[in-house]
Amino acid sequence: MKIIADLHLHSRFSRATSKNMRIPEMTRMAKLKGIGILGTADFTHPGWLDELNNHLMEAGPGIYEYDGVKFILTCEVSNIYTRKGALRRIHNVIFCPSFDEVEKINKFLGRFGKLASDGRPTLGLDSEAMLEGVLSLSPDSYIVPAHIWTPWFSMFGSKSGFDSIE
Repeated sequence: MKIIADLHLHSRFSRATSKNMRIPEMTRMAKLKGIGILGTADFTHPGWLDELNNHLMEAGPGIYEYDGVKFILTCEVSNIYTRKGALRRIHNVIFCPSFDEVEKINKFLGRFGKLASDGRPTLGLDSEAMLEGVLSLSPDSYIVPAHIWTPWFSMFGSKSGFDSIE
């Protein structure tokens, strides 16, 4: 089975993102481009989460649908913290299987930053501590670095504070 997916997106609630990034328009463009699965993006933002709840219908375990296009619940967060005396800045994408678990994750993440400030909130939270917290609330969720090679806040970006995957 061939699957074409775009799992790292942003809603109109993220800085420097088109105001057209709404579920109907994302769906229309996915169909035009032959994309069958989209990441919802920005599930941490309260306004966007309301829209996701209003538009998406459950289509199976961890899969939602709108007008024939499948969606997976995703968000990107910006983690800024100090570890071993060095400032760390990295972006991570969180994948979550259900709206119920998103609510738990958002409550947890909200302790470390203002989720309504941006679709990609900045959190004062160590990436490993975030992983442990998210998995304790939602064992079927997972987290991946949002970028590897972009110049600034990717895993190997010049501003990330990391020099290796370890």
